Amino acid sequence: MAVISGDGVFSHTTVGATDLGASTRFYDAALAPLGVQNMGPFGDRVMLYGKDKPAFLVLKPGNGEAPSSNGVTIGFAAADEAAVAAFHAAGLANGGTCEGAPGPRSHLPGAYAAYLRDPAGNKICAYTFTA
Repeated sequence: MAVISGDGVFSHTTVGATDLGASTRFYDAALAPLGVQNMGPFGDRVMLYGKDKPAFLVLKPGNGEAPSSNGVTIGFAAADEAAVAAFHAAGLANGGTCEGAPGPRSHLPGAYAAYLRDPAGNKICAYTFTA
């Protein structure tokens, strides 16, 4: 059994998947440029992702209903603008849809980001901040 612990505000974040295989391919590709790795399955309904410990889980909802994340966006930290662009390109090439091309964001000084929807419709983004 995986143990999820840490000193931050959150212990982990989850998104639902209707097709765990398609979502796994998408997240493997999109998160690799950000240094987030597939840490393997947790049973047959959950895939664990993280850097040194699981912190992001992609799963089939336990109640069997379709996942719903309207209004929710999960942001991943990127090292630089190239990583943001690679995240976006890899996600698009692996079943994602564009929700905002890589580029500056005017709502925060120095913000540079890209947004995607995964195969189940969950919204994620990658952000970096320039000087």
